[in-house]
Amino acid sequence: MSLTPAACYRAVLARDPRHDGRFFTCVKTTGIYCRPICPARPPTLENCSFVPTAAAAQAAGYRPCLRCRPESSPDLDAWRGTSATVSRALKLIESGALDGGTDADVTSLANRLNIGDRHLRRLFAQHVGAAPVTVAQTRRVLLAKQLLHQTDLPMIDVALASGFGSVRRFNETFQHLYQRPPSDLRRRRRSNSATSVNNTEITLCLPYRPPYDWPAMLDFLRARAIAGMELVTDDDTYTRLIELAGQTGSLAVSHAPAQSALRVVVRFPNLSALPTIITRVRRMFDLSADPTAIANALAADPLLAPRIAAHPGLRLPGAWDPFEIAVRAVLGQQITLKSATQLVTQLVAATAPSKPTPVESDSSPHQLTHTFPRPEHLTATALAHLKIPKSRAATLLALATAAANDPHLFDPHPDLDQATARLRTIPGVGDWTAHYIAMRALGETDAFPHTDAALLRNVSTALQRPITPTQLLARANRWRPWRAYALLHCWTPNKTAARPTPIPA
Repeated sequence: MSLTPAACYRAVLARDPRHDGRFFTCVKTTGIYCRPICPARPPTLENCSFVPTAAAAQAAGYRPCLRCRPESSPDLDAWRGTSATVSRALKLIESGALDGGTDADVTSLANRLNIGDRHLRRLFAQHVGAAPVTVAQTRRVLLAKQLLHQTDLPMIDVALASGFGSVRRFNETFQHLYQRPPSDLRRRRRSNSATSVNNTEITLCLPYRPPYDWPAMLDFLRARAIAGMELVTDDDTYTRLIELAGQTGSLAVSHAPAQSALRVVVRFPNLSALPTIITRVRRMFDLSADPTAIANALAADPLLAPRIAAHPGLRLPGAWDPFEIAVRAVLGQQITLKSATQLVTQLVAATAPSKPTPVESDSSPHQLTHTFPRPEHLTATALAHLKIPKSRAATLLALATAAANDPHLFDPHPDLDQATARLRTIPGVGDWTAHYIAMRALGETDAFPHTDAALLRNVSTALQRPITPTQLLARANRWRPWRAYALLHCWTPNKTAARPTPIPA
């Protein structure tokens, strides 16, 4: 929405949840900033100013409200569509690019974006309302506040898990923002919050903007689950083993619809990895999407309207590890989903180190044994036993070499065309594979593998006439910039009754 004071104030008076995360209200008389749904008595309009991000509010000197808890606001990527460079920078900051908090980190980030650091700061001031370092600090503060409210971790572990370099710095920051120590915020913790069982197991609720089609997400992941590495349990929980920096842990993700959140149980030996884990989980389960805006844009096409009505909260499944998705895409070329999943399972069993880790669910215990292999594990010898064409094995080796040689291979790109062009430089990676990787690994919402056989078959059935890839690509122009969501709707089984008449072109 446009950040006009009158429009924002009307949303505040209505406490309209549809605008939660789209802007924050800075209250001049109290020095705090709130979500539009804050239960406190609304201030007068003349005492309010409105900003698009929490970082902008903190840069202006406001502190987070203790009642509406801005750290629980859904992340809607308010900057999307304003600057591709800022969007890429924010994704990198979420991944920890500025966790050092120094000017050298900002310079390094600017270099990764191929711009100067002064220009990067100007872009952030224009589109976010705060400097890059302030954005990173806000991210740390809000995560720390979430950990204080939702876990029983000791203060030193909260500081470490939220990215602060020391407890002293952690205490100073909270004293400055809240005029009280972090321990005082913990005493205000709600009694029904989730808690941690021990220092290596943490349970958090990650909010989203409703609706969320959790059954469809589970169906998608279940059909592609790699035996021994991931599974969907009987209690509708997705579990998998994860690896970061040579350390192994596990995730268990379930739905908490009453809280409009996903409940995530993280078991990992290194607490400092928690920000990275949360960022990956948010992207994997597409928690930053605005389903209402996407549905409104796509439902204008009569081809998609009944599908969106059947699945109004459909999300785009992302990736825990971009390299993993890239390997899956290559192995899935020109074969069925079932065959591709079997090949990936064989590859993982043959190449990944075995790391048995028990993963408990409410229904029964499960033994997960493998993490996904790193690029250096994919050798010609390791691939020799797979029943795949030599050309496909060569593509996997080229992909592994590219990923090993370029740690930024899967970094955000300025636009979709550049992202797919970079991927297509890898021998054996064509347009379908590049768009599939861009869609699931890079989070490109407009990626569209228009030659996909299942997509063409389902669209032809819906239209009641054959459609060519060229015709489909032309029709998909009306779906931009959400073509990836349109693809997912066309892939997802339509539970509505069959239509008696053809859909208009």
